[in-house]
Amino acid sequence: MKNIYKILIAFVGVLAVSCNADDVEDRPVIEPATAPVLLTPKSDFSIVLQNTNASNEATTFVWDYAQYNGTQTIVNYSIEMAKAGTSFANPVVVATTTDKFKTFTVADLNSACLNAGFAPFVASSIDVRIKSSVGSGTSLSQVSNSYTINVTPYPAWPNWGIIGSATPGGWDADTNLDYDLTTKKYSYVGPLVAGEIKFRLDDSWTTNYGDDGNDLTLDAGGANIPIPTAGNYTIVIDFTAKTYTITKN
Repeated sequence: MKNIYKILIAFVGVLAVSCNADDVEDRPVIEPATAPVLLTPKSDFSIVLQNTNASNEATTFVWDYAQYNGTQTIVNYSIEMAKAGTSFANPVVVATTTDKFKTFTVADLNSACLNAGFAPFVASSIDVRIKSSVGSGTSLSQVSNSYTINVTPYPAWPNWGIIGSATPGGWDADTNLDYDLTTKKYSYVGPLVAGEIKFRLDDSWTTNYGDDGNDLTLDAGGANIPIPTAGNYTIVIDFTAKTYTITKN
């Protein structure tokens, strides 16, 4: 009887090993075959993004599907951005999809550029490409050709500027203020001539601030702020507290 049990146990063991071997042999092997091909946008694409057109379509990334040998599987695609000329040393993934296209609104493309580290109000040359993969992570990844596009993003924070006869642009053009993400304050450092200034939002008089009492307190639609003498100045504005400082450097 014991011998029969030993034979049965041995038989079951051989059968299990045989099944596992068959499973491995029958398991489909997936291998990269053809990388995706980026079709648009191409290197002639250039755009200045504006907050007033945030919901408009900016561009659509279109590419040919990547091919993988083996059983059918879902292919994931990532759109990558990098500073032009860096060979994608530090790429940033700005979108993922399983389709072969991705439409960006102005707001979408702006967020993508800012998240990738490109500065607002600066025309940036950006290398873009598509990376395909299967499964989780970047398994069996393939990368497409790349194009270099030119994009000028706008800030994700309110766009305040300084305007007036004392400023470089006079009353005709705003000079954009810098924004400090830590202090939440805006600033201007640069030349001013004797004259007057005001602060306004989005290059429009709809929302603007002056100072009725000339007491470093902002008033909506208030009086022009005088700059008595020409020089290099540092102006710091807190639009939350409605205060500002002007220092001649």
